[in-house]
Amino acid sequence: MSGGVHTATLPDNCLVRNDWICPLYVQTRADVLLEAVEQHLYLVLVSLLAGALLAVPLAVLAHRVRRARGLTLGVTTAIYTIPSLALFILLVPMTGLTSTTVVIALALYSLTILVRNILVGLDGVDPEVRDAAAGMGLSSWRTLWRVEAPLALPAAMAGLRVAAVSTVALATVGAVIGNGGLGNLITSGYSSNFNAQVLTASVLCVVLAVAFDLLLLGAQRLATPWRRGVR
Repeated sequence: MSGGVHTATLPDNCLVRNDWICPLYVQTRADVLLEAVEQHLYLVLVSLLAGALLAVPLAVLAHRVRRARGLTLGVTTAIYTIPSLALFILLVPMTGLTSTTVVIALALYSLTILVRNILVGLDGVDPEVRDAAAGMGLSSWRTLWRVEAPLALPAAMAGLRVAAVSTVALATVGAVIGNGGLGNLITSGYSSNFNAQVLTASVLCVVLAVAFDLLLLGAQRLATPWRRGVR
């Protein structure tokens, strides 16, 4: 006490010190973190599903119609080269500053990886296997879904794993329109010099990416039991 004026003493904790590693931040902001994780998961899951639904017919078309191969691969590659901010600007007039804009952008970006890997899997099927299927009386489309698709599944799943990890990272860019999941926390934390928020949100992004990769790896092994001994 000096001159009758009391000086308040701030508590000494990691939030006050602005430490990078701060368990207290996680404890006091658990609801904020959970909301950001939920939005991030929504963006990733919906965009991957949409991307896969588009990639499968495009890859089959490129595999079956040789003239369509160059166009399909060219267009999907060209989309991937568009900067995310520019793509958002193109989509915003149609879908607004919403999560839909981010989902569409992420789905389009995933096409390059998914289409190429599915196509690699289909192209890698031994021609003798197709001939054997035809000799058994299977039509072209039945051969595709009963024979070629299962054999192409490992390559397709490998592409899905890469696309999932990439999408987890790209989803953070949605923060530029206020719908970036954990990216919102990273951006706001950086602008306000809130170290614990930046690090925690960044670590959660890495955890999500690793979790997606491991889950899809497990799904791949369950779906392709004949390859479990193959390294």
